[in-house]
Amino acid sequence: MNKENFTILTDFYELSMCNGYFRSGVSEDIACFDLFFRRVPDNGGFAIMAGLEQAVDYLKNLRFDDGDIAFLRGKGVFREDFLDYLKDFKFTCDVWAVPEGTPIFPGEPVLTVRGPVVQAQYIETMLLLLINHQSLIATKANRIVRAAAGRPVMEFGTRRAHGTSAAILGARAAYIGGCVGTACTLCERDQGISALGTMAHSWVQVFPSEYEAFKKYAEIYPQNCVLLVDTYNVLKSGIPNAIRVFKEMKPSVMGIRIDSGDITYLTKQARRMLDDAGLADCDIVISNSLDEWLIRDVISQGAQIDSFGVGERLITARSEPVFGGVYKLSAIEEDGCLVAKMKISENVEKITNPGLKTLYRLFDKDTGRVMADVITLDHEPVPSGDDYIIFDPSFPWKRKRLSNFTAVNIRKQIFKKGECVYELPDIHEIRAYCKEQVDTLWEELLRFENPQNYYVDLSDELWKLRSSLIEQYRQMEKE
Repeated sequence: MNKENFTILTDFYELSMCNGYFRSGVSEDIACFDLFFRRVPDNGGFAIMAGLEQAVDYLKNLRFDDGDIAFLRGKGVFREDFLDYLKDFKFTCDVWAVPEGTPIFPGEPVLTVRGPVVQAQYIETMLLLLINHQSLIATKANRIVRAAAGRPVMEFGTRRAHGTSAAILGARAAYIGGCVGTACTLCERDQGISALGTMAHSWVQVFPSEYEAFKKYAEIYPQNCVLLVDTYNVLKSGIPNAIRVFKEMKPSVMGIRIDSGDITYLTKQARRMLDDAGLADCDIVISNSLDEWLIRDVISQGAQIDSFGVGERLITARSEPVFGGVYKLSAIEEDGCLVAKMKISENVEKITNPGLKTLYRLFDKDTGRVMADVITLDHEPVPSGDDYIIFDPSFPWKRKRLSNFTAVNIRKQIFKKGECVYELPDIHEIRAYCKEQVDTLWEELLRFENPQNYYVDLSDELWKLRSSLIEQYRQMEKE
């Protein structure tokens, strides 16, 4: 099967700028770009990094084929010498990134590209597309999984996803965030994520009676007999018919699924009816437009639920469906030396951090919990664990003294001169790593409402560089 070529899946202005760099004679000048995001969706305490595997695959296969060149020629805006350049286009940049599954925070360079400006510029759109989408869904999934308080969560959103790629990659991201499986069958074949599901209301309606529908299903699937009990009436017919079938057919795995109605009331009644019938090992599965808020509420109300199926509000991140990652120039190489660049804006949150940077996470040596993150310039030494003062760049007067910590560079080199040097973990390793890393966060960061503000510090040298550039721009305005 031929692999689909996504090289020109890009904003057209990327091509316009690359053409401009080429015609200006600067296309091979070395540039550094950072990918970062500005705000956690749903006002949460952190986000989850995802989408790196697909970004790696994109960069490995970045080439313009004959069809791409013919299309671009037909636009009538590019000279033949530029099109000839694109024919021989080869990715030769260095790339560093935070591994998938890592908790990440606003302003951090979660991915950095260093290389010829025409290359580093061109890949902006696709990197943002891949990282933004999957990080959004992984973050939402992690919130929902945490709300479920240890109960399994299944991703059921395939039919409500915004297209085929969103369904497939969204299911992947949801699994990274902590879901146990997906309704998307293709994901099990291609990614090894368990495909799960029960039945639709139509199964029940096809048969002459609800009882006969349940009995036939139990006959065919005794190893996983989960019956949908809300087609007609949950308490008057659905659960009584399910109990009758379970006792007659004795399937090895039994469960009921409720997809409508008052979840708390119905699950309490269902649990009582099942237990009275001697079916204490029969699970109760709940679906129906769930999210972290509803899950948290029904659990707090005593709902009797063993697992959840979450669809549209997960796969679309309905409450806030934009991650907001951006990709900004941070340095240009001139005469063998990197010259820091930064964007200045009247909106403080849009002012960028200059230079080629590294990202350290500080872990308490005694507890293993995270204490803060520090962004440094690439040449700076590792932050010392003896005595370190950090401050929140958003609130410079808030300072905190740290000691007894281990500083870990949480970014890995992914590409070196265009060659992939990173061994991609499999999806199950990423999911386990995500859980492990989230467990290092303090409980105050896990709150859905008003989470503790996490310290993302700038090193003294980076802060001084940033301040000096801002001052230079101020002086330029006065002249």
